Amino acid sequence: LENCLQPHAQWLSDMGMDDSQVAQFILRWPAFFGVSVETNTKPKVQHLRDLVFADGQILRVLLSFPQLLSYSSQRLLHRMRVLKSQGPLTERSLQKMVMSDAQFAARFE
Repeated sequence: LENCLQPHAQWLSDMGMDDSQVAQFILRWPAFFGVSVETNTKPKVQHLRDLVFADGQILRVLLSFPQLLSYSSQRLLHRMRVLKSQGPLTERSLQKMVMSDAQFAARFE
């Protein structure tokens, strides 16, 4: 079990999370252990970097909204593009990403 969990926890640490933040993240999104860091999580974090988010901002976003990593890449990118078309992407604007699909569509599309 430890061999399965340790790489995920280590990746969070490598992102800059301390032990209490790793625990907080895991408590808020335990399904993290069921996704591949290499093929799922890292590409999504790279999408955030590509949209001009610094690692410290990404860390704060992930701690606040870890479920963003559960979104498909297509859904994540679509929502980020829509929000970016409304103005600069900020941590505050990313809060809107966790709206339901119906709420998001009603507000932005």
